[in-house]
Amino acid sequence: MGDWDNPYLTLTNDYEIRQLRVLTNMIKHGHIYRQLKPVYWSPSSKSALAESELEYKEDHVSKSIHVRFSLKELAPALKKKWESYAKNQKLYALIWTTTPWTIPSNKAISVHPALNYSLVEIPVGDKKGAYIVNTDRVEAFKQEIKAENINVLDEVSGQELLGSTYCHPLNHGTMPIIGGDHVTAESGTGLVHTAPGHGMEDYEVCLEHKIEMLSPVDDNGCFTKEAGSDLEGKMAFTDGNATVIQLLEKESALVITQDYKHKYPYDWRTKQPVMLRATAQWFANVEHLQQQAVENLKKIRMIPEVSVRRLEQFTLSRKEWCISRQRSWGVPIPALYDQNGEALLTENSVEYIIKVLQEKGTDAWWEEQDDSVFVAPKYRNDGKVYKRGYDTMDVWFDSGTSWTMLQNMPGRDPKKPLADVYLEGSDQHRGWFQSSLLTSIAVTGKAPYGTLVTHGFALDEKGQKMSKSIGNTLEPIFITEGGKDKKKNPAYGSDVLRYWVANCEYTRDVSIGPSIISQISDSLRKVRTTARFLLGNLHDFKEVHYVDYERLQEVDKYMLYELYKYNDRVTNAYNDFAFNRVAQNIQHFTNTTLSAFYFDTIKDRLYNESESSEARRMAQTVLYEVLKSYTTSIAPFVCHTAEEIYENYKEITSNPESSVFKTGWIKSNEQWNNTDLSKKWSTLLLLKGEVNQVLEAARQEKHIRSSQEADISLFLSNDSRLGQLMKSMNSSELSSLFMTSQVNVENEKSGFIQGESERDSVVEGDNCKIVLHKSKHSKCPRCWNYRSTQDDRLCPRCSNVIMVTHALPP
Repeated sequence: MGDWDNPYLTLTNDYEIRQLRVLTNMIKHGHIYRQLKPVYWSPSSKSALAESELEYKEDHVSKSIHVRFSLKELAPALKKKWESYAKNQKLYALIWTTTPWTIPSNKAISVHPALNYSLVEIPVGDKKGAYIVNTDRVEAFKQEIKAENINVLDEVSGQELLGSTYCHPLNHGTMPIIGGDHVTAESGTGLVHTAPGHGMEDYEVCLEHKIEMLSPVDDNGCFTKEAGSDLEGKMAFTDGNATVIQLLEKESALVITQDYKHKYPYDWRTKQPVMLRATAQWFANVEHLQQQAVENLKKIRMIPEVSVRRLEQFTLSRKEWCISRQRSWGVPIPALYDQNGEALLTENSVEYIIKVLQEKGTDAWWEEQDDSVFVAPKYRNDGKVYKRGYDTMDVWFDSGTSWTMLQNMPGRDPKKPLADVYLEGSDQHRGWFQSSLLTSIAVTGKAPYGTLVTHGFALDEKGQKMSKSIGNTLEPIFITEGGKDKKKNPAYGSDVLRYWVANCEYTRDVSIGPSIISQISDSLRKVRTTARFLLGNLHDFKEVHYVDYERLQEVDKYMLYELYKYNDRVTNAYNDFAFNRVAQNIQHFTNTTLSAFYFDTIKDRLYNESESSEARRMAQTVLYEVLKSYTTSIAPFVCHTAEEIYENYKEITSNPESSVFKTGWIKSNEQWNNTDLSKKWSTLLLLKGEVNQVLEAARQEKHIRSSQEADISLFLSNDSRLGQLMKSMNSSELSSLFMTSQVNVENEKSGFIQGESERDSVVEGDNCKIVLHKSKHSKCPRCWNYRSTQDDRLCPRCSNVIMVTHALPP
């Protein structure tokens, strides 16, 4: 059930003001700052993106290049070794990159001081010269350039390369070789082309060495004039990339170019590739919130449990959060900028702006003509002229502050988390789950949720990811309302779709398709058939007919024990959010406990005893309890079916509710939890299984057509546990259990006449001989049991019922 009269909507002014107050709190505590640094930039969206707004394409193809940079000044140790090999040839630093378009932004080459590097010589050809390559990458380099001969001249450490300089192949500037711990020998050459304007690690290592960044790419992803006249105005990813390769080749700096398939980030909205680009953005420093966030995660119930590690890893790996976006819609970051471009984003300023926006709405930030309206009195006389900034907040900041709507909810227990449950897909570990956690920790010091439930995604029937381009998508409305050809693609209604969800192991990716939905429809049809049986046999039952537990037959009490256990299992499964376990319990209870056992056992009483007989009312009493629990247990899954069932039985009670969802959850009587009776009936059901085999054998051999034609004799020891148990049962109860016309229990020492079918059985260690004789009595035309003395005559029980019902003279 939902609070439909009071929904929370992120587009309302109240929600946006709450969001801005969260931002104000984070500003107050020093979490928010502005900085020029590389961020994921989407040229197609013209906006910065957070990691959570990226999708990674596994088969992206880039042009990879090996580029040689001619060394100018050699560090002393390198110079000493090189002098004996110089031979009037040049020494090059060799780099490898999959982003040729970033070469114009190159400001350094990074090496790892602790790695070893080789001086290798290519003696002939257009690649002639000496190169510095990581020692572990020499063989890979030889294979990539397809060189027959490579001479290894000497070896140096990365430390010995530091301080050397090289000539930039495009702008001919002098650049340094620097040390960086991020450099590895796992790929490339072990020397890393370093462009601080287009890479986070590059930015950090250049910041350490006080090297200025260069990022000559605009919002559209095109080169600016800083990249040079040959590149200005060209798209960096496309023609700009190709031009850079041509220019390198013209300068004899290009060693080799290849297509390289690899994983690459794409804009999750436009499905276009993104770049790392240095721009001035607003950030939330979350590093000092990490430990508190992780400690809170330990208190949260995670479903599945393994998801806690995923969310923890994402949280710990995130040092900062880029919260600004360049969009024409959204909640504004209420920053003001003076004539020098200096930003004003203080607690005092934002609090004042919030008052204005609370009165006029956040659209006023875009529509108001006068910037001074947003300047707080404190800053009006400081000699500066302020203008509004037009950055908006990350949508994950929007959704990540939804917990604020729960803070003032009536009746909320302040000792519990704001929300009982957050439910979303596995992609939200770096999205909504994480942004909600971080904003709540920053403001309240606590996680906003008590339980996190993570689901997988829908696949087609072959287990493939759904894609419009493949044509394997399936819209929910196609299932609920059917296709154009209703015979081929019938309308199943929403309950079938809901029941499919319930039957899935939703914590993993799940398959769906026409044949799967058809199977689910069959399963739900069985549920409806079961409900129809229950309702049909309660048509004349009212609460006044209810029979107390003590007066019930044993099979009825045992059924209530099974119902007690069923109620317990489904309740626990619902509490564990294990909905497929609930569905499994419903299916087993429907097919095994009810249809295959209890319904068969009580049909004789329901159909053949007099309407008002206590034996029939006993069975109806149990059916009523079953119906109430059954309807309630399926209601969260198939709400329309449950309401339909409830509408057909609610008049049984004297004070019916208007909906099944107002009746409360399943109620069990502790009296039903009779474990001693359970043990007894577990043995009886094992014996029933043995008897069934005898009955089936007789059917196969054409001795009988139905079980009611059989008389069963059980020969066992009176002193055995099974023998004692049989003494507590009367023949009528056993006949109903085995669905036969007669059951006789005999001492094993008694002589027996050979029957049409026999079986020597062992039930829980006790021997039992089962003998089947075809009944010598006639079939009663009313109850179909073979208990009549003559053909076409009622058996004594049915005769008595008819006399009582119709008041016939004896």
